[in-house]
Amino acid sequence: MSLEANVSWVGRLALAVGATEPALRLLLSVLIGYPLAVVHRQLLYCKSPPLQHIFFMLCGLGIGYFNYGLEVLHSVACVVLLYLNLLLIGGTVLSVILSLSFFMGYLLIGYYYTGTQDYDIKWTMPHCVLTLRLIGVSYDVYDGRKTMNKLSNDQKKTALVKAPSLLEIGGHTYFFGGFLVGPQFSMRRYMDFVGGVFADKEGRKKPACILPALSRLALGLFILGIFQIGTLFIPEQYILSISFEQEVFWKKMLLMALWGKIVLYKYIACWLLSEGSCTMIGLTYNGQDKNGNDLWDGCCNVRIWEYEKASTFSGLIKTFNINTNLWMAQYVFKRLKFMGNKLFSQAITLLFLALWHGLHSGYYICFLNEFIVMKVERDVTTLVDMIPTVKSSLSSSVLQVPVYLLKKIYLLFAMSYCLLPFVLLSTSRWLKVYSSLYFVCHIIYLIWHVVYMIVKKMRLVPTVKPEQLKND
Repeated sequence: MSLEANVSWVGRLALAVGATEPALRLLLSVLIGYPLAVVHRQLLYCKSPPLQHIFFMLCGLGIGYFNYGLEVLHSVACVVLLYLNLLLIGGTVLSVILSLSFFMGYLLIGYYYTGTQDYDIKWTMPHCVLTLRLIGVSYDVYDGRKTMNKLSNDQKKTALVKAPSLLEIGGHTYFFGGFLVGPQFSMRRYMDFVGGVFADKEGRKKPACILPALSRLALGLFILGIFQIGTLFIPEQYILSISFEQEVFWKKMLLMALWGKIVLYKYIACWLLSEGSCTMIGLTYNGQDKNGNDLWDGCCNVRIWEYEKASTFSGLIKTFNINTNLWMAQYVFKRLKFMGNKLFSQAITLLFLALWHGLHSGYYICFLNEFIVMKVERDVTTLVDMIPTVKSSLSSSVLQVPVYLLKKIYLLFAMSYCLLPFVLLSTSRWLKVYSSLYFVCHIIYLIWHVVYMIVKKMRLVPTVKPEQLKND
């Protein structure tokens, strides 16, 4: 069937369900991972690795063509270039530098030529996932040339002693469970999976991953339903409307908080659905718990219960887009340790993360917001720890529930405020909304910074030694 024919039937279906055609194609492509996982489970599980690589390549390329036509060849070119890089200079610093600069450069050029004012579902979307995957492989081969005592625990889990073949890189790249929207997973995990490391000793027993996979599928569809219902009441573009602008300040803040909560569910649903197909095939195996039960959270990208009950930014950030955050920590943040400045390393990591997302100013403001908020949160925690009476009062059983509720309310408002430019993207849009909100959070954070500096400089609180804080 031609691409033109596909456009017609998918377009008609998209019109019928009230979605855009690219969004519907993406959803169908994520969901098809489940039957493909069953096919692999029945026919290829613990079979010849080359056959599995070919199966994953054909599936991924087919899904790529279904969504982006011949533009899927962008990924093919990058896969071939990584293979040549590893073949000629793999395991060297030069190999890593070239991979990092070329693949990020290729992605940014793609953003430049395809970007519009809106979030576009184009070939650059899976390519941003691919970019991290290819750079990660280059790093892993480099780590594999080091002695084990020079590697961190994370690096020991992902290091590759031998450079992967073109077929192995292709299978890892086009693995249908993670090709379009993630999750990120290392080449080492992929190779262990196709090599039968996660299987029982005889390789005959199929993994008991069907129910865990279906639970992620059901949860993903449930969250997607909440998003769809939520947007009926507060559409994504509502905060750009005149109606929103004319509301009183407190109501705008409330609507903005609810809007951000709803918008995030779109991403969470996508991560859950994609993760479920990875679980269905058995890739997410993560050993056993203390009771001998199999764990299927090896590629967990969102911990929904922890996400819902988080009351701090640091706690919230650890609960979603987990694998991308882990990738940034392992391949960017921790590699900047030589700078000797944690705050500077965090700033560079967030800048890299913004670049990876795209060229829209909204991404950079969003991650700048994150940097500011995380610093304020650390400062508040430090200040509370320096005042024993305040710390003990806040920790008392009587105040635990009220304090938790206040923190949750603050997090709901502040998270949506920080997320706003990420969703609106262009300067004119996020500036319009921030202006209507009088830049309230930015002003509060600025005032806090001034107050905190004065308190520290004038030593208005008792000094507590670092070891005392550590013991607390």
